[in-house]
Amino acid sequence: MTFNIEYEARKPLDFDYEQLIQSVIAMALEKEQCPYEAEVNVILTNDEQIHEINQEYRSIDRPTDVLSFPLLDYQTPGNFEGIEDHIEDYFNLETGELMLGDIIISVDKVYEQAESYGHSIQRELAFLVAHSMFHLMGYDHMEDEERIIMEKKQSELLSSMGITR
Repeated sequence: MTFNIEYEARKPLDFDYEQLIQSVIAMALEKEQCPYEAEVNVILTNDEQIHEINQEYRSIDRPTDVLSFPLLDYQTPGNFEGIEDHIEDYFNLETGELMLGDIIISVDKVYEQAESYGHSIQRELAFLVAHSMFHLMGYDHMEDEERIIMEKKQSELLSSMGITR
């Protein structure tokens, strides 16, 4: 598996954030029974940069905590059947890995939300990675039914890793 992690934020994270991110991604793929080696890109940035990206891609004029840019179109969330029919679109032809997409996280929001919710910075970062991974695997939370499923999956993933509030 390939996890490309770029750190562009000004505020430092004083723990092994790369290991945490990789662990959450790997566990999410395992929980969803992804049958492929996967590639995921993660950018850790600040409020200013994520605000610009949010404005450009979603026409929302404010910073957000996390943005997900999935590269796959799923018939059903978490269902990887038929993916191989689109090898040239979904797979890195050099490595053979499934290219799931990009995750962009505001480190400023990680600190802000950890304090607001009363849990650790590590827990907040893990939550945002888990949340985004489920988006990359086709899940959404626009409807209540979808939101309930996605929240349950996020909670189960973090609990299985011993990451709690």
